[in-house]
This record gives sequence, structure tokens and C-alpha cells, in this order.
Amino acid sequence: MSDSTVIEPTSVQTGSEVAATAPDNAPTPRMGWREAIGGVLNFVTTGARVMALAVAAVLLKERMHLLKARMHRDAAFAHRVAEMCGQAGVDGRFVARYHEVGTYFVGVAECADGVTAAADTMEARARGVVDAHDREYRGIYESVHASPYQQPTPGFNRVP
Repeated sequence: MSDSTVIEPTSVQTGSEVAATAPDNAPTPRMGWREAIGGVLNFVTTGARVMALAVAAVLLKERMHLLKARMHRDAAFAHRVAEMCGQAGVDGRFVARYHEVGTYFVGVAECADGVTAAADTMEARARGVVDAHDREYRGIYESVHASPYQQPTPGFNRVP
């Protein structure tokens, strides 16, 4: 009883036999655009984002130094105006307010020192993260892009 719809194999070939009969100009598997860009973006953008954080910390420090200088100038000006108002015979309440404003300006300048110290710590730690990231993944990144073959993801070969 023969069924004409059943397909039976006529010959079975191994992988090496198929490779031997394949044409020489067969395209080799290549890394696609998505895989190539994905690998680059994962490594490069992580470092770039943390480096951007370090740059933002540097800019914050510079702004805080400018703010501190400005607050000291404004405090000196407020105290000078208070003294001039006192010499001019202005009501004591207003003179006291000028001195109070000058004191608050000095307080803002002192707080700017705290923010500057925090930004300095943030910059140092961000640079440390970038360096650690580079030490950990630079070799993997370079070997993946040097080889035409798919590489295992980071941590795949790690032995517990």
C-alpha cells in the first residue's frame, strides 16, 4: 500500500558532505547591523552616560564657585548699604533687615561649599565607575568586535 503523498528521504547527508558540495562563493554569516550597533551602544553609551554625569558634576562645581563668590559680594554690599543707611539715620528696622539679608547671603555661600563638596565626590565616583567599567568590559568589547563570530554575553563564561 503506497501513499503518493508521503515523502520519503532518498539520501541523507552529513554536515561535512553538505559543506563539501556547497558552492565556494556561499555567503558567510555576518553580524547584522542591529547586533553590531547594539554591542557598541551598550559599551560606549554606558561609559558616555557616566562620563556625562562626571562632566555635569564639574559644571556644577564651577557654578557653585561662581555662586559663592557672588553671594559674598552681595553680602558685603548688603552690609555696606546697612552701614550707609545707619549713617543716614534710616529707621533701625530697615538697617537690621539689610544686615539680616547680608547674613543670609553668607549662609547661601556656605551652603554652596557643601554642594561643591558633594559635586566633587560625585565627579570622583563617576570617573571611578567609568574606569571600572572600562577595565571590566574593554577586553570583551574589543574581542567581540575583532571576531566575526557571535561571542557569549559578559558573565556567561564566569565560573561560580
